[in-house]
Amino acid sequence: MGSALLALGHYAPERRVTNAEIEARLGVEAGWSERRTGIVERRFAAPDEALSDLAAKAGEMALARAGIDRSTIGLLVLATSTPDHLLPPSAPLVAHQLGMTGSGAIDMAGACGGFLYALTFAESFVRLNRAPALVIAANILSRRLNLNDPKSALLFGDGAGAALLVPSERANSGVRGVHLASDGSAYDLIQIPAGGSRRPFKGDLDPTATLMHIKDGRAVFTRAVKIMTSAAQAALARAGLDLEDIDFVVPHQANARIIGAVQRQLGVPDEKMISTVALFANSSAATIPLSLSIASEQRAFKPGERLLLTAAGAGLTGGAVVFEV
Repeated sequence: MGSALLALGHYAPERRVTNAEIEARLGVEAGWSERRTGIVERRFAAPDEALSDLAAKAGEMALARAGIDRSTIGLLVLATSTPDHLLPPSAPLVAHQLGMTGSGAIDMAGACGGFLYALTFAESFVRLNRAPALVIAANILSRRLNLNDPKSALLFGDGAGAALLVPSERANSGVRGVHLASDGSAYDLIQIPAGGSRRPFKGDLDPTATLMHIKDGRAVFTRAVKIMTSAAQAALARAGLDLEDIDFVVPHQANARIIGAVQRQLGVPDEKMISTVALFANSSAATIPLSLSIASEQRAFKPGERLLLTAAGAGLTGGAVVFEV
């Protein structure tokens, strides 16, 4: 007995922020951003949009596409680094907004790798309980950016993606192989320094301490590529599959350089790669489900097709999942 991917959904805020807008702020030449990142534009949430709003809209799309009785869904896992509040978690609110009256709900903070952790957790729940589960990954990173810092101002945007999993009679459907990884020796490479128990909010706090800091972009690149490629190879091995058995590869949309390096090291042909980084940038955990949902609008995934998903992010944390639709 396995699980199946019944429906996907996504939401991207209406406001498009072009490279020209950021380049003018940074005082750099036109085209500099795209050459460095492969990103052309990104989406920023409206002032009145909170994380739960983005998550609920992506979840609503998936549920509407599935046409499922929402009271039968047993679990909502929300992968996010930007919840509505530090307490309480945002997932119960999203479940309430979606009318999921019989669902448990939990936030999962796994940075850019969060969707893979949430997917693995939710898929295990589906197999064990024979009940549907909804996974949503969403972030509003625009409110954690120092827009005067080129290390982060170019890369990130806001968005949400959702995946609805249901029990399946097909033994091989669902997660075929998974490898999760971490590297705490690089804990401080990407961080928001203040706001946690290590450095609480105080009245005299430097405002930039609550914004994202990237300590060493080159080190982030090297370690992220290593985690994503090694985890992908390990997940394939655990699934008993080769890359030739995979129909589509969806890496975390960190930036075009990281995606390209992972593609080359794994040897993935262009026709198997799914990417949305140029128009949606890096929305952390949301990039993989958002990319899957957008791709499915062009061509629906077919039962039996296999996906290789791989990611790495702050912490460092990451991993890979081989999923059979």
